[in-house]
Amino acid sequence: MMKLLKREKNPATLPSRYDVVIEAVRYNEDGSLKTARIYERRGPTWSDRLLISRQELLERLKKGQKVVIGARKPYLASTFEVVANVQLTSVNGREVLTTTAEQSAQDCLPQAPLF
Repeated sequence: MMKLLKREKNPATLPSRYDVVIEAVRYNEDGSLKTARIYERRGPTWSDRLLISRQELLERLKKGQKVVIGARKPYLASTFEVVANVQLTSVNGREVLTTTAEQSAQDCLPQAPLF
């Protein structure tokens, strides 16, 4: 029997590779992250959209969870298009969320759209 549709697996979109997907963000006036709209991995599937604070996101990163920026692919349930990894760095004793290797004094997630 011949398969009509081939589905190639892309390692970057497999759910076992990351724990949280940031879909959009909101910043404070000082440039720090205020709120993130995320999806959270729950076993073999993903949650609905959740809103979490900067502090909750920092706690998840400190626990060792892998956080990425991406978007859910329409009509493909647990499949995401990932665009960047989120890292926690320290600049002058302050914790900063970033997706680049450059040092920044404030949170810098340019790949995440604003909401």
